[in-house]
Amino acid sequence: MRTLIRSDSSSTIGLGHIMRDLVLAKSFEGEVIFACQNLEGNIITSIPYEVKILNSNDADELIALIKSLHVNLLVIDHYGIDAPFEQKVKKATGVKILSFDDTYQAHHCDILLNHNISADKKRYKGLVPPRCELRCGILYTLIRDEFKDEKKQTREKIYDVLVAMGGTDASNITLDILKILPKSLHVSVLTTSANAHLSELQTYVTDKPNIALHVNSNEVAKLLHQSRLAIVTPSVMVHEVLFMEVPFIAIKVASNQDDMFAYLQKQEYPVLKEWDASLFMQLYNAQ
Repeated sequence: MRTLIRSDSSSTIGLGHIMRDLVLAKSFEGEVIFACQNLEGNIITSIPYEVKILNSNDADELIALIKSLHVNLLVIDHYGIDAPFEQKVKKATGVKILSFDDTYQAHHCDILLNHNISADKKRYKGLVPPRCELRCGILYTLIRDEFKDEKKQTREKIYDVLVAMGGTDASNITLDILKILPKSLHVSVLTTSANAHLSELQTYVTDKPNIALHVNSNEVAKLLHQSRLAIVTPSVMVHEVLFMEVPFIAIKVASNQDDMFAYLQKQEYPVLKEWDASLFMQLYNAQ
């Protein structure tokens, strides 16, 4: 069994696709290979599998790679790949296709995976082939092993707040949050070297001993467990925060978070549709 995972990461795309693909990859038997473009701010070096570098997001290039590797299963986790692209790949190679989706788009695949807790399989009627297997919702939610292991531990709550606005935080909301939080709080900040605003963050926290900045941390689950409150985006991170049973505020920063945002709002979790300092402090003070 040989599985090829087509996914990308960058300062603009973010890191979430690769992160969830790595969790899924552990469930496959046989050989797993990634196919990625070498985009600015990528985390290709963090992928513990063989990686084939693509020169473009072109169907013909991917088809040639699939044929050369004799791939059995193609996993697609990419907003830049649509149903016609998938159909072209399927027709040319006959490979079995598993497509990630979290925005209810049309797909030409054998298996569709929407692992968000908000996923509704009924909304895919007419969007996928009749025989497509739908894997939607909490039964398919991908949780990293480090969180499963960490939940068994007992930790002292040494941070009042953990701020994790995505590995790239393209909107630089982390800095806005830090500036408005009470200075008496002990704050833990998670980010990565793919964050284009990293140097600005590092400068800001230099003379603030109450703020701990963690870059490319391998202890995300532990840091979350040690925090009384998490400030995150309504994304994959929410699954992990809920799993760890840490109170949170979720701030939407991208359109692909619309469905999760609506779900959390309906469930009466504290959420913001966009960054608003005044509304944020209202939510924070209500915790």
